[in-house]
Amino acid sequence: MLYSPFLPEIGSGAIRRLKCTSRLEDLQSADVIIEAIVESEDVKKKLFSDLDRISKGSAILASNTSSISITRLASATGRPNKVIGMHFMNPPPIMKLVEIVRGADTSDETFMTIKALAERFGKEVICSEDYPGFIVNRILMPMINEAFFTLYTGVATKEDIDSGMKLGTNHPMGPLELADFIGLDVCLSIMKVLYVGLGDNKYWPCPLLVQYVDAGRLGRKRGIGVYTYDKLVEAKLSSRI
Repeated sequence: MLYSPFLPEIGSGAIRRLKCTSRLEDLQSADVIIEAIVESEDVKKKLFSDLDRISKGSAILASNTSSISITRLASATGRPNKVIGMHFMNPPPIMKLVEIVRGADTSDETFMTIKALAERFGKEVICSEDYPGFIVNRILMPMINEAFFTLYTGVATKEDIDSGMKLGTNHPMGPLELADFIGLDVCLSIMKVLYVGLGDNKYWPCPLLVQYVDAGRLGRKRGIGVYTYDKLVEAKLSSRI
């Protein structure tokens, strides 16, 4: 029988091994801690400072950030050599890629440990220097932003923009559909990081993207973004993943 990580017995076994907690103190004995909270530098820095205080000295602190400087996150700790970026693609159980990002002081030992861990998870690893957006989002987010500008300036409908990219370039999802899946607030946060960090007007967030986020149209998670989603259908789709 072929091995599959999605076999029911494997999934139920993994769920039994999960331990949920709301107390950071329960992470005191962890060897690796992977942060995956809101994409805000200030909020992440506060958490990294707390984790640095609570976790054992040998623990590696990894961030799932999709754009924020690992060097700056590491500056909130007393162990910058043990801080690293470990960016999983969404949704992590399905997507094969992990983007590893070294900060200015990340040690070779930390890098090799996290690379080996990602490979144990069955992931393909790519490595990025600590620049805004890293590799994937440095390329992806400007494309999504340009799709918003294409809609904003009336070049085409949202349906035709997405169909054009799916059928014309063989993308599995159109850029506007993908933005809704990622979360428009997340897309906007990353564009702001690119715009401020790289100082180039080509990363200026589209006003339509800003307007949608201001209006609470954040994508699938809110039931409305560029598109409107039937919550019952979304719940059925989520249950299949």
